Amino acid sequence: MTGELLNLFTPYIRTLTLIPSGGGRFEVLAGDAVIYSKKATGRHAEPGEIARLLQEKLGVRPMPLEG
Repeated sequence: MTGELLNLFTPYIRTLTLIPSGGGRFEVLAGDAVIYSKKATGRHAEPGEIARLLQEKLGVRPMPLEG
């Protein structure tokens, strides 16, 4: 998932921080905005779901790295 986000949204990402936690928590935030919360949904994110939600929440278009 990290690789997907970096590939699609590098121009928009200033910092990317992974913070280990316990209790099965998995949250993705953009600034203070919660993009996805496993605790809230009760399930793991589907492939591509985080990228889609980030695009919708922030109103940005993916800009895949050429390579």
